[in-house]
Amino acid sequence: MKKLLIFLLSAIVVSGCKKNQEPEIQPVGLKIAIKYASVEIGKKLPLLDIKIDIKNINTNVFQTLKTDATGRVSLSGIAQGKYDISASITISAANYTSLTGEIVDKPIIFNASSKNLTITQSNAGNIQLNLVSGTIGNWLIKQIYYAGSNTTSGASFRDQFIEIYNNTDSVLYADSLYIGELTGKQNYTGSTYYTQPNGQYDWNKSQNMPSNIDANNDYVYPRALLMIPGTGKQYPVQPGKSIVIAQTAINHKAPFTGSDGKTITARDPSLTIDLSGADFEAYYAPFLAKPLASDVDNPAVPNVEVLSYFGTDLILDAPGRTGYAIFKGNGITEVKKLSQFPYPTVAVPSSGADKYYQIPNKLIIDAVEIQPSTASARVPKKLVASLDAGYTYVPNSSYSSQSVVRKTAATENGRISLKDTNNSTEDFDYFTLANPRGFK
Repeated sequence: MKKLLIFLLSAIVVSGCKKNQEPEIQPVGLKIAIKYASVEIGKKLPLLDIKIDIKNINTNVFQTLKTDATGRVSLSGIAQGKYDISASITISAANYTSLTGEIVDKPIIFNASSKNLTITQSNAGNIQLNLVSGTIGNWLIKQIYYAGSNTTSGASFRDQFIEIYNNTDSVLYADSLYIGELTGKQNYTGSTYYTQPNGQYDWNKSQNMPSNIDANNDYVYPRALLMIPGTGKQYPVQPGKSIVIAQTAINHKAPFTGSDGKTITARDPSLTIDLSGADFEAYYAPFLAKPLASDVDNPAVPNVEVLSYFGTDLILDAPGRTGYAIFKGNGITEVKKLSQFPYPTVAVPSSGADKYYQIPNKLIIDAVEIQPSTASARVPKKLVASLDAGYTYVPNSSYSSQSVVRKTAATENGRISLKDTNNSTEDFDYFTLANPRGFK
């Protein structure tokens, strides 16, 4: 017994020694420097009190700081790990005009961000973010119902929709408004594509890409591209009103007959929504060899024009791994004649490889990045900070009946103005049950 006791004590001591020998992950001192991407504009604009948001994406610990007059901020004792860091400053129209001499009639918002950034002892003192300004749109993406509803008791993906809002005090016309569902790399792994340091595709290396452009930062690439039809002033949208583009513009709470003659129904109608009052719908059946039975055409609702498509209907990515953009032509650019390029594969793409429209960022009116709800499932960011410095998501993920919806900023004479800082993390909330034309 004594020998056994001595052996056990020795084992405990050795085990303790081994544990003490394991290296500990020490907290680090984080230093962030902010500057304006434009050197000339940066000479005129303030660096003091720029808001810095720092979020540990593993623990969800969130901190907000303000920069000093040199655009710097320091934080001691931060845990090493993965972080989302963003910076923003809003400069009033009067102040911006006074500082720069450029006459503007709306506040100018500058954003910068770095997502899924690994902070270690070696790089904690070398974080720099470059502020860029973004367009404050007259049209806004108001609501995206990408998650869909329960696959057995709800309507699955059939009830998805996108809502676009007139955020001005004047009538706007939806004619020739384009809606793009953006493509991009959906993971951080794999070596079959050329990628950027952030893990996203390096479009500069796409086959036949011009060498004199920045294909990554000045353009987006939709996998589905739709256009509102019209003669120019056929579809007016009043101030503070919206249009809803449905995958299928029917009442999904009620049974309906599919194109194959069979009845399609939601077992629990409370999980889904009525889209029979949508303004437009996506109808893919005419150009598909084998369309979905659920893709029925509501003759009372106009169809969008489909320039390019992905899959067998306007089926939005339910886990939330894509982005959305709206834009119009500028009177010079013929969208249908824009160049198209294949993915930047390391191997030479086949002659039949899919190609994607290259949309200039300067045309984009509004853009929203969607990401999965859990940090471990996040994908490389698709949108640059000037389009969307953040991202948004529904907390319950796929087939939850939830939608993301833009927050109300103000109400004036009965007209609701929606929040638009070009940072979806700040601008969006969610509905527990998607609510076309609803407000948050």
